[in-house]
Amino acid sequence: MIAIERIEVRQPLLSSPEFGTNEFSIIEKALGAGQVSEIRQTWQELSDRATSERDHVASGTVAYLLARHEEAVKHLSQVSNNALASYCHAMALISLERHAEAIGQFEQAKKAGYDRVQCELMIAGCTRKLGRVEEAEALLRSLSREAATRAEYSYQMGCIMSDRGDTYGALEYFERAADMSPNHARALFSLAQLNNQMGNDDEAIRLYEQMLSKPPFYLGALINLGLLYEDRELYGPAAFCFRRALDENPNNERARLYLKDIESSAEMFFDEEAARRDKHLEQILGIPISDFELSARSRNCLERAGINRLEDLTRMTEEQLLAGKNFGETSLKEIKDILEMHGLKLGQNVHKKQAEPLYRPEELTPEERMLHELTVSDLELSVRARKCLARLGINTVGELVSRSADELLSVRNFGVTSLNEIREKLRDKNIRLRGD
Repeated sequence: MIAIERIEVRQPLLSSPEFGTNEFSIIEKALGAGQVSEIRQTWQELSDRATSERDHVASGTVAYLLARHEEAVKHLSQVSNNALASYCHAMALISLERHAEAIGQFEQAKKAGYDRVQCELMIAGCTRKLGRVEEAEALLRSLSREAATRAEYSYQMGCIMSDRGDTYGALEYFERAADMSPNHARALFSLAQLNNQMGNDDEAIRLYEQMLSKPPFYLGALINLGLLYEDRELYGPAAFCFRRALDENPNNERARLYLKDIESSAEMFFDEEAARRDKHLEQILGIPISDFELSARSRNCLERAGINRLEDLTRMTEEQLLAGKNFGETSLKEIKDILEMHGLKLGQNVHKKQAEPLYRPEELTPEERMLHELTVSDLELSVRARKCLARLGINTVGELVSRSADELLSVRNFGVTSLNEIREKLRDKNIRLRGD
């Protein structure tokens, strides 16, 4: 095994006379090498003592790398005329969706000597985020001669394509950006999201893992990767992702709820042998009566009673069968022999009632019927919730509202977070799950 050389981080963070691009690169490299805990502790020590402009630059830029964006803004707001500080300040503001303020900081970074073309590309991105897509594209086009060979240019053009609904055009630009710069985190994130939406989970996982190998860390990527791991029942790696997200932002409620779902799932006992037995029994109960060589009298009696499968017989008592017209002891023995051959008996499921449907199509107004006939994709659920519903064979809103919350929660990986999401989407349409 090759030992990874530890990078000294205390000196550049706490003791170097200046904190510039060289020190920033050292911390960035150490984060990529896995020294997150050590850097976080040293950063906290520095942040608590920061009074000088040098310390605010170091605290703010490293906070940006650690995805502590509010702390980054707090420290970097104390700094003036510093190119690195202004650029990281702007990037932290983007993460907080404060795009108009970010434009001002990119302008400051440009004046202080930061890469002018890179700042212009980022300004175009902020302009697009503010809803001014045409203006953003015009700015990008004006930079094409200088910037066409840059990954950021391809990424920003991909975002323009995506905003206009051109998924494949966006995909092409994002792939070009990732080819030019394999560590372009935002291009990798966009590619991973598109692959996840298209069902290419293996590729999405690879891309999320690739982008998380180098800072700055994206909390959205950690959470999305955790969900993909959980969907594959890789609960340890999934929990790691959610805990890492909480380390970076202890107030992230999504990560907290997802982690709670995993911890609850880990406490549930799953008997695979019992599951196989249940599946076998379900298949037996579904065998049609027509598969057996019954006498004409018995067959006719069962048809008149609406009994079509073995399961129907397990819901009937001897008395109920004998009460049927022309159904006698001979037919009863015939039926009991068939059930015994399959390990069943009359009346064993007599107390199991079929779930009553929440609605009957003929009782609905045309508007209500149209609503119940919507597909679950029309609810715009998260990928996680959609996959859980697919496991239950639920395709329409009508099928969904015929289920109870307990039935949904019985599906593996379907937790309270997904349940609340579904309830909220149904509430928007003024309908609810059975029993709610």
